[in-house]
Amino acid sequence: MSQTVSMSEAAYLLKAMSNNIRLSVISALKDVEEIGVSELIDEIGCEQSLLSHHLTDMRAKGILTCRKEGKRCFYSLTNKQFVQILNCIQKCKDCES
Repeated sequence: MSQTVSMSEAAYLLKAMSNNIRLSVISALKDVEEIGVSELIDEIGCEQSLLSHHLTDMRAKGILTCRKEGKRCFYSLTNKQFVQILNCIQKCKDCES
């Protein structure tokens, strides 16, 4: 992602992230390089089918990459800027208090 992101690119990115499960996936990946699906299910606490739907969509939108090891899938962020966006959102929320 370039430093001068157009408004349409910014809107696309924010829309791609605009779901509590997707934000939870990004949050789970903020301190690790990659995480397995079973660990994500445990951490987020949602159904495997719902999580799978969001992971597929996040991959299609360029937020995540997937590495397979046997039958296991490990996900990682394509860019740590997604974590920075999440941190900004959380910081703004903290300012409301």
